[in-house]
Amino acid sequence: MEDNKMTYRPYPNSSLKTSLLGYGMMRLPAIGGGSPRDRADAEIDQDLVNKEVAYAIRHGVNYFDTAPVYCQGRCEQATREALRPFPRSEYHITSKLSNFDRKYWSREESVKMYQQSFVNLGVDYIDSYLLHGVGMGGFDEFMHRFVENGMIDYLVEERKAGRILNLGFSYHGDVRAFQWLIDHHDQYHWDFVQIEMNYVDWDYAHELNDFNQNASYLYGELEKHGIPVVVMEPCLGSRLANLPTFLEERLKKSDMTKSAASWAFRYVGSYPQVMVVLSGMTYMENLEENVGTFSPLVPLTQDEVEMLHGVAHDMIGLHTVPCNDCKYCMPCPFGVDIPGNFKYYNQAVNKGCLPKDKDDVHAATFLAGLDEAVAREAQADHCRQCKHCVPLCPQNIQIPERLAEMSQLIAKLRG
Repeated sequence: MEDNKMTYRPYPNSSLKTSLLGYGMMRLPAIGGGSPRDRADAEIDQDLVNKEVAYAIRHGVNYFDTAPVYCQGRCEQATREALRPFPRSEYHITSKLSNFDRKYWSREESVKMYQQSFVNLGVDYIDSYLLHGVGMGGFDEFMHRFVENGMIDYLVEERKAGRILNLGFSYHGDVRAFQWLIDHHDQYHWDFVQIEMNYVDWDYAHELNDFNQNASYLYGELEKHGIPVVVMEPCLGSRLANLPTFLEERLKKSDMTKSAASWAFRYVGSYPQVMVVLSGMTYMENLEENVGTFSPLVPLTQDEVEMLHGVAHDMIGLHTVPCNDCKYCMPCPFGVDIPGNFKYYNQAVNKGCLPKDKDDVHAATFLAGLDEAVAREAQADHCRQCKHCVPLCPQNIQIPERLAEMSQLIAKLRG
């Protein structure tokens, strides 16, 4: 292993500690650029994945997070190929019960999905296995997916048999599902829980969307029960890596050498109950920078934490769409690029150049940029209000309403 200065944290039920930086395999690179997460016809660039995973392992990363639904269903297989050259005892691999579709809610179909992950990954045990997206569709859906079909009990038995080393869940949305699982901790013994956590969601997740819970509450509950925390969305879907200029300048005043992303990673990594911080690293330059941030992680001072909380306070006043670009809402039945539209809108808000009407000085530039960023046939005005996307959004964004607002603005600008 090369000059490894990676920060490690204890990992349950294993003598092998886990790297604090975890490799999220949700955004693997595609041939020709981008990721299969973005384009259904995109092919995973396996050669590049192999190089990136090899670099990660050489620099101390040993936690790889997969799911059967990632990268158009090809994530687990690509991860298996990338990890093939390395001893199984030297890395932790995770997967999830991603039974979002109603056709997988039965015990039989859920068990098939679970067992297929072993085949896809080429392993005889999975280090960490999660109930995926608990609370996304509300409490009743959670009960159908995991409780009434007996899947939690089944997975607990699989853990006893050694086919799962650690059992946990990832949480989005309905707090009743989170609380039910925590209330049953004595019965099921959750080895870890994965939550959205960053310096904006710490105090403002609920203010941005009353369906979500502040990370401070979630972290506090897990800390109270001694449950290790795995962090997702440390950069809020890249929004904290691409701050508005006036906020980024505030960070630069504190330390010119640190990127906005590194501040976000150091924030979550500074909490002692955090076991792993996940990052979906599509490009080698992202991987290299993040490895540097965690090798070793330099915890924030209290003054730096307070500075970031101030940035968060000012950021929520910008009234952007709280889209993290996860693309769970895609594909749209009518071809709308939902996250693409929201991303462009948010960029205009962050830059202070969102036009109000066709006479606004920014109007022409906004429209021209929109046509470059999002194909005309995929823009907001093609939304047919079918609401197919609404239950799929982990942030509980009322997507058709927000697209309608954007469509009305565009119509006003085009005159």
